[in-house]
Amino acid sequence: MSNPSSKADDILACARTLIIAGGYNGFSYADIADVVGIRKPSIHHHFPSKVDLVRTLVARYREEAEAGIAHLEQQVRDPLELLRNYAGYWEACIKDASAPFCLCALLASQLPVLPEEVALEVRAHFRSLSAWLTSVLERGQRQGILQLTSTPRVEAEAFMAGVHGAMLSARAYGDPKMFGVVTVPLLERLAPRH
Repeated sequence: MSNPSSKADDILACARTLIIAGGYNGFSYADIADVVGIRKPSIHHHFPSKVDLVRTLVARYREEAEAGIAHLEQQVRDPLELLRNYAGYWEACIKDASAPFCLCALLASQLPVLPEEVALEVRAHFRSLSAWLTSVLERGQRQGILQLTSTPRVEAEAFMAGVHGAMLSARAYGDPKMFGVVTVPLLERLAPRH
């Protein structure tokens, strides 16, 4: 007998792939059943509704992102390198197609049609990412490593929007290199000019 938590993980992984490919309304439990190889009632056993499934998926995505950021903070001290590593993570994910788009950025573009429970999780991800980027920019400014033209909070929002926009450009052009075309100047702009 298969492990129930691994079935739930399979369902979540499949839903993530389907959302990245076609958005919140671009998949059904029947699609997941076909891909994962289980019956629809089995999916309902783990996730009674699509709202439950996607809310759980986004909450887990947020936890993974926060854990990844915490790990990065332990490995890297330099604020500019932290930003480069963050952008580099997405560049690698887009290049090898393992994660061609941020799940929450994609869902944020669909906020008007999302159930409120899902929207709350998406907004929480944006707040968490913004808070981390703000703290990195504050440290960088204080240490003289980053040159900001606005407040750290505004710069964090602009950087986050730039990274998400770079994902969109890479997708729109069908060219993973577009991500770097957009993000490299974002990073260069923050480096102090000597």
